[in-house]
Amino acid sequence: MMTTSDASRNLAVAAAALLALPVHAATLTLNPSADAFVTTGPTANLSGNNYGGAGALSLAATGLAKGEFQSVLRFDLSTARASFDNLFGVGQWSMQSITLFLTTTSPNNAIFNSSAAGQFGVSWMQNDSWTEGAGTPAAPTTTGITFSSLASFTSAADEALGTFSFGGGTSGTAAYSLSLTPGFEADATAGNLVSLRLFAADSVVSYLFDSRSFGTTSFRPFLSIVAVPEPGPIALLATGAALLLGTRCRRNAHG
Repeated sequence: MMTTSDASRNLAVAAAALLALPVHAATLTLNPSADAFVTTGPTANLSGNNYGGAGALSLAATGLAKGEFQSVLRFDLSTARASFDNLFGVGQWSMQSITLFLTTTSPNNAIFNSSAAGQFGVSWMQNDSWTEGAGTPAAPTTTGITFSSLASFTSAADEALGTFSFGGGTSGTAAYSLSLTPGFEADATAGNLVSLRLFAADSVVSYLFDSRSFGTTSFRPFLSIVAVPEPGPIALLATGAALLLGTRCRRNAHG
């Protein structure tokens, strides 16, 4: 006959086995659907120009010889949501991580500052309504986002996703793990458009990297998005069994 001790032991083994079942994560990568850099230029005379069609993006500190630079990137997360819904079930998953990958390049136009090591920030923008435009360093336009108009797309509701180090090189791909802040994570999980702003976080950094318009596809920016399934009925049953076992053991210990 099975004793209470035997039953408890069997329950413990079953609960441990269920809780040890592997949780399989899924990864999806996405290139931007729009991106652009904006700049003041050396004497603020470029602040009304759009450079959404350029093959590179840049961020650079205020006061550098060629002026301040910032960059914006927009990603369409609808395909990520559809993919994870199909894999795990609608709404039965959560974000585990989102990482931004950038491929460094060397300045190839007189508009850019020389590359310099330093710190830069990434923020999630609540407003996705900015327009990429088609301007280039050789042929800037005034249609699309500019340094002058950038402030109209930022707000106090934007969220800081991290401050990162750039080593000052002119080649190689770097990964930046973004914080899953409430607004950013909700936007991504819902499959919405997600806009990021990259900007200098010190007085020396100058970072140039390939854009979505760059000719080599593998060098373009991308997000690596990792999702994991939410606990299913079996895992919840195992958790309940483990809690029940803990309660029973405490009762036995106290007589």
